[in-house]
Amino acid sequence: MSDKPTNSMMTDNARDWSPESWSRCASASEMQFRYPDESGLAAARARLTQLPPLVTSWEIEKLREQIAQAQRGERFILQGGDCAEMIDLCRSDLITNKLKILLQMSLVLIHGLRMPVTRVGRFAGQYAKPRSSPTETKQINGESCTLPSYFGDLVNRIDFDEQSRTPDPMLMVEGYMHAAMTLNFIRSLLDGGFADLHHPEYWDLSFFNNASVSDLRRAQYLNMSRTLADGIAFMQNLGEQRVEEATRVDFYTSHEGLNLYYEQAQTRKVPRREGYYDLSTHLPWIGERNRQLDGPHIEFFRGIKNPVGVKVGPGMQPDELIALIDALNPNNTPGKLVLITRMGVGKVADKLPALLERVRDEGRHALWMSDPMHGNGITTASGIKTRSFDDILSELEQAVDCHKQAGTVLGGVHFELTGEDVTECIGGGSGITEDDLSRNYVSLCDPRLNYQQSLELGFLLAQKMGNE
Repeated sequence: MSDKPTNSMMTDNARDWSPESWSRCASASEMQFRYPDESGLAAARARLTQLPPLVTSWEIEKLREQIAQAQRGERFILQGGDCAEMIDLCRSDLITNKLKILLQMSLVLIHGLRMPVTRVGRFAGQYAKPRSSPTETKQINGESCTLPSYFGDLVNRIDFDEQSRTPDPMLMVEGYMHAAMTLNFIRSLLDGGFADLHHPEYWDLSFFNNASVSDLRRAQYLNMSRTLADGIAFMQNLGEQRVEEATRVDFYTSHEGLNLYYEQAQTRKVPRREGYYDLSTHLPWIGERNRQLDGPHIEFFRGIKNPVGVKVGPGMQPDELIALIDALNPNNTPGKLVLITRMGVGKVADKLPALLERVRDEGRHALWMSDPMHGNGITTASGIKTRSFDDILSELEQAVDCHKQAGTVLGGVHFELTGEDVTECIGGGSGITEDDLSRNYVSLCDPRLNYQQSLELGFLLAQKMGNE
């Protein structure tokens, strides 16, 4: 028999929550970083509460409806962007290229899956990054020096000195300003159209011709590229705008809600709607390190009206997952919760099925997404962090197979990627090897797929799921 949340559980859950209740959790004082300047923190939080919201409640509700559609297999969610944004890299060319690759990948998926695709960017707020340790130690002038780890530009700065690494609350205000500029530019681009994105003959498809791509795979790529162009042109000639409005598309933002001071300051009630909305982003998510049931992050995000994502790693047990779902989605509302699995290529086939079956059997509503990036980090012999394109693809394909066997829906994917020609992940049709990594490795945190690798992964995913 299904153990669904009762109405009394729902009422009690809502009654004892407030935007600041997270700070009363016993473990709130144990967060990885702390602001030593309490008066500065109070001033920064006060300023953020006065600033206009970055997103709107009706955009959030529209995304929740689309997530509910994806749960039912009627839509697909493509989420991607930087590991961690840098305030200094808030530049028009970089923003344009990230938007471009997500739009191009979405068009490939629309064609391959024969369903609408919602795009969610990991930017316009992805300025905070959890770390494995709260401190970092380096040798400076022959002496060991320990300082706070770099938690992203929303918390402190990358330079390894005491002033830079001390958490600065005013960086939250600076992060907000740059998120607003990024969103404004994205909305301007979308309002003005990105018409050339609908013509694959203009895309950079040079990886088709790399020696590492088999003749069969190359023929499949070329065929999909030609049919994609023909299909879009046919719909435009008919005047059919429902496919993608030809030049105007919706776009949503997401970021990891690591810094709860920042999230709380932008959380408020809005006219003619019940409850509180976190208006710093459309889709915040909780990372693997911060999903403790009695922790401050679960406490905060259980009470907002936004859809919320949570990372699910190989250590997650079925009972724990059900408890986590009930904490974050006590009303069992469709479109409210996104479960982002990140198992690793060697564990996904063993760990994922039991979770899928338990959630299915218990009747819980959640969107399943696959993050094939975060469980597949490797380090080269020379100490460079990277990821293998083949491992990323294999975890993704295994996740598709697991969902098929369980009779559940894989409704989305979550990638770390960039529209730039970086050399951070090895493999793929672009032929990047370990020797190439130093050529253009610019990420300060985790390695990302470059433009060609991202687009190739879009083709392969469309082919895999389109054939299922």
